[in-house]
Amino acid sequence: MTGFPRSLSKPINVFCDFDGPIVDVSDRYYSTYHQALTDTATYYRQLLTPRRTQTELQLPLTILTKPQFWQLKQNRTSDRDIASQSGLEHDQIDFFRQRVVEIVNRADLLHHDKIQPGVTWALGLLKSQGHKLILVTLRDRDEAIAMLEQHGLRQLFTGIYGTANRQAAYQNYAEIKTQLLAQAMREHQVTPLNLDRSWIVGDTEADVLAGRAMGISTIALTCGIRSNSQLIQLQPTLIKTDLLCAAHHLVSVGSLQTC
Repeated sequence: MTGFPRSLSKPINVFCDFDGPIVDVSDRYYSTYHQALTDTATYYRQLLTPRRTQTELQLPLTILTKPQFWQLKQNRTSDRDIASQSGLEHDQIDFFRQRVVEIVNRADLLHHDKIQPGVTWALGLLKSQGHKLILVTLRDRDEAIAMLEQHGLRQLFTGIYGTANRQAAYQNYAEIKTQLLAQAMREHQVTPLNLDRSWIVGDTEADVLAGRAMGISTIALTCGIRSNSQLIQLQPTLIKTDLLCAAHHLVSVGSLQTC
């Protein structure tokens, strides 16, 4: 990629999350919610008998708008509470939650994912400065690679670490994220002597906790699935709005530049 200034700084290892910093998953998660709610309503309507009225089952439902839904997700509202706010109750809620897990990574919903604004420029800027880009994601590794290749971004990454578990990203397992980060740091020769040249960029508690466990600085982004107020509670090293803003900071680490 061209058009970037020549590097004037020492290389940094940038361990970057996928969902949130690079990919906007909000449309897919909302489509999953909508489909799971529809499936739940359909299933329970089929069970209606004279003794179980539509009123008792709280159907029809209250379907949240996307802004309402995403605000709840960013504030760590559980699927159980989201289901309840949508009009489900009792065993309907468990049916809904199971349905979400079953379909969230289904092929006909994955196409809703899209690259976040400014990501191509952000990654190109970091690469042009000689910084090493290493993807560390709870997303299925093959899914992540396929999307990066689709958008011409695969070659920008020195390493890609992911899972073979299609549910890990949605469940946001911090322990697995820490294990992946530890592996990536080990294989890219990050030691106690150069920890200060490594950062992790993410959008959830899994990223911040993993970075803290491994002793490296963390940048939490508000463009993903956690709100600014939630991220403040996690006490990352920095909070930025998006990956481009984080990239500008990383090419001038230690400056007072804000974004």
